[in-house]
Amino acid sequence: MKKLFSIVLFLSIMVSACAQKPSKDEGPSLFDRLGGTEGISMIIDDMVDIHMKNPAINARFLPDKGTEKLEVTKQHVKDFLSAGSGGPAEYKGRDLVTAHKGMNIQPEEFVHATDDLMIALDKNNIDEATKKDVLFILWGLKSSVIGK
Repeated sequence: MKKLFSIVLFLSIMVSACAQKPSKDEGPSLFDRLGGTEGISMIIDDMVDIHMKNPAINARFLPDKGTEKLEVTKQHVKDFLSAGSGGPAEYKGRDLVTAHKGMNIQPEEFVHATDDLMIALDKNNIDEATKKDVLFILWGLKSSVIGK
């Protein structure tokens, strides 16, 4: 469960790094561009499902598949992403470094997890500009996750 939470939290933290609410003339917030509460919920559900099917990283997820804890974890991540992207939820979880301490995530795993998130964003019809923003954030924070 700790592994699942940490990887999903990692991806959510990456997206939330651009959580600044724009001024009125800057357009919609990241939260809005991700589809609000409903959109974020679908993205996280899809991302976790894709992770579980990805043989390069699913070992970090499969022991928790089908458990009640998985649903609790997913809701926690949804709240985190909502709060971090300018939405209404409140996140009370661990910071990025603490969440990944001792996991020794390898660069290849990071790439697979990032690719899976991009697939989930595509599946949820997220526009190219928003996907690029998310990707930029992910790559900017990878050193906080890899090898910790």
